[in-house]
Amino acid sequence: MSGSPYAPHTDAETAAMLDAVGAADEAALFDIPEPVAFDGEFGIEPRSEQELRREMADLLGRNDDLTEFLGRGHYEHYVPSVVDSLSSRSEFLTSYTQYQPEITQGFLQALFEYQSMLVELTGLGIANCSMYDAATALGEAALLADRVRSVDGEVVLVPENLREGKRSVLANYVDGSDLRIETYPIENGTADVDALDDAVGEDTVFVYAETPTVRGCIEPNLAEIGEIADAEGAMFCLGSDPVALSILEEPASVGADVVVGEAGVLGLPAAYGMGLGLFACDEEFLRQVPGRLVGASEDADGTRAYTLTLQTREQHIRKQRATSNICTNQAWVALRAAMHAAYLGADGLVGLAEDCVTLARDLAADIDDVTGLQAPVDDRHHFREFVVGTDQPAQAIADDLEEEGFAVHVIGDHRLQVCITDANAHAADDLVAAFEEVAA
Repeated sequence: MSGSPYAPHTDAETAAMLDAVGAADEAALFDIPEPVAFDGEFGIEPRSEQELRREMADLLGRNDDLTEFLGRGHYEHYVPSVVDSLSSRSEFLTSYTQYQPEITQGFLQALFEYQSMLVELTGLGIANCSMYDAATALGEAALLADRVRSVDGEVVLVPENLREGKRSVLANYVDGSDLRIETYPIENGTADVDALDDAVGEDTVFVYAETPTVRGCIEPNLAEIGEIADAEGAMFCLGSDPVALSILEEPASVGADVVVGEAGVLGLPAAYGMGLGLFACDEEFLRQVPGRLVGASEDADGTRAYTLTLQTREQHIRKQRATSNICTNQAWVALRAAMHAAYLGADGLVGLAEDCVTLARDLAADIDDVTGLQAPVDDRHHFREFVVGTDQPAQAIADDLEEEGFAVHVIGDHRLQVCITDANAHAADDLVAAFEEVAA
């Protein structure tokens, strides 16, 4: 590393450090298995641009051409072309964090509008801009509860059917704290309120519920869940998304202290990995919010201006005072979500949400008419998705559907899950016909 501008050590300094740790050379500091160790050859033959394009087209052409009816946390809605066009402007694409407000007023204002939209949808006083995804937002909410709640509890209560990826991220976040994760039962796809009431006690610091749930069910007992949490001084955290929130109960009205979820349902195609986590909370937690906040103020001339404010992450303040070490605010993705919401407007957003209810209802009814299938399994109102019961093994039906060009979730031996939005609604009749073919 001698001569490197990033590690400016002389040979003598490097030798002294290696001697201090008892290593013969720098390579001895790393334990790399032989099968994956670099042998000096990449094994990539040089080729022309034309040859490379042809090879890549052939490789990508091997992908299955399936119409997806997949959901469970990843949802696709049509993204208007105006979102791609505007968000691709160079001042947005090349912008990093908006540390210099004097040259980033446009971007800061867009993020302020994003926060304002979430405040209006949730009824809570504060929304940040923003989190990695819904799972990390949930983890941050649990740590927030641990910091601010006066109760001595350490139990984080989540639904027993919480999606595994979200549960895993939550476990990673609370690892190292005194918090421990426990679950409460689900009945008909939503919270078993009596069992939850029994589970919540003086050791509970955090109660999490979702609407829609991972099975697409609209939770009918949010106010009761809020009261149960409040009775023990626990924080009530609600998981949802901006489209659903436009027609469902306002979280603030049912006692939610924090709302988390996936805001990427607006502005993003279903990327199955790329996300945008929303995080909104009561104003009393203003100085405990993770990530970044955009605030409105005035410049020296008295003109309205925007700036990043109350940044309590480790990069900005002493580590022991930081609320979080989140290192990005997904600013460009939040910008796209704000553009999509603004394009739709209030009526358009509500119309999209109503479609998510009627499309799911109608498709479930059509599937239920197919011999050997029952839909929806859960006796609830549904949003986007629902569970289908199957007389035959579910995996066999899913495999046959794949042969017909459709992808659905398998969630049990005799359970499938189907998700429908405006993005795949055109293929609903074909999916039903495929079900009739494979379930016979």
